[in-house]
Amino acid sequence: MNPIAGMGGRVALKGTDGPAAVRTARRRGAREIAPERARRALERLAAAVPEVEVLAAPGIMGADEARAAGLEVEELGTLPDDRDTRPADTRNAVAEMRERGVDLLLFAGGDGTARDILDTIGADLPMLGVPTGVKMHSGVFAASPAAAGAAAAAFLRNPDPDALVEAEVADVDEAAAREDRVATRLYGAVRVPRQPGLVVGPKASSCADAGVDALAAEIAATLPPGRLTLLGPGTTTAAVLGHLGLRGTLLGVDAVRDGELVGRDLDEAGLLALLDGEPEVPAPVLIVGVVGGQGALFGRGNQQLSPAVLRRIGRDRIQVVASADKLHRLNPPRLRVDTGDEALDAELSGYVRVQVAPGRTIVMKVST
Repeated sequence: MNPIAGMGGRVALKGTDGPAAVRTARRRGAREIAPERARRALERLAAAVPEVEVLAAPGIMGADEARAAGLEVEELGTLPDDRDTRPADTRNAVAEMRERGVDLLLFAGGDGTARDILDTIGADLPMLGVPTGVKMHSGVFAASPAAAGAAAAAFLRNPDPDALVEAEVADVDEAAAREDRVATRLYGAVRVPRQPGLVVGPKASSCADAGVDALAAEIAATLPPGRLTLLGPGTTTAAVLGHLGLRGTLLGVDAVRDGELVGRDLDEAGLLALLDGEPEVPAPVLIVGVVGGQGALFGRGNQQLSPAVLRRIGRDRIQVVASADKLHRLNPPRLRVDTGDEALDAELSGYVRVQVAPGRTIVMKVST
């Protein structure tokens, strides 16, 4: 487990690669989310395969959470108490796991952690990611922590090479992302359990779509006066801002009212402060896109839209926009939510109308 993975999400950082980013995240009040998410995956694994033998990285890198989940653990050494974990600690742990011949390398982290593993052992071991990062463009992650535990259990009950499929490891340049530029690089391929309903593919790039552009123009022209509108990350929502003559953030959350940008690249605290100052009427709305290839609605790349923010807005004031082609290419054809709050995920599940062009919607199933 990479303990600091995902810390930057709610504070509007584009990741936590490197000590400087971690310091910034903590200065902004970020907290570690990886331990709780790893434990949820391991609890599902322990319930499904209680006899599983676990070889874990030391202490806060895995052994602590595995024991908390009720698993019997063999721990790989110890870590110093006076520093954060480093990529070298990940590399050392996975190299030893390869030498010990584990059946499945289950890791909790993001794209950076997947890269560290790939750099160290290549495709020598089957692997599966518990999604805890901010970006997660790679195709090695389960849809949620619970899905990771279920997929790992299914494979360990029958660790057959034919039950594996090749998946891409990719990563976004965080420095470019902080400058609002998307620079994604493919680093290689590994093998993951073949579980289409539990393991999602890599993020797919967006293509120009006339219907979506026309929809963005319509939304921009019909925003009610006086209403606060939040726009999540992505090219579709960026098109709405473009038609308003505004420049927000491609990878952040922006806020507009009466044709003016009133908040740019807002973090969770900034969003809550803005929402708490809003009157009841007209109620604020949120316009959000869909992550191509993965179907993620909340929980990937937009963690600043936290459970507290989403509850403040309300399910009925969330407007989903995406191209029809993006929806048709999803396999399985569903949208996913993974906010970190299981009760909220259940409330958001069901069915939603996704606007794909002016006057045209597609009904999509939403699940965890």
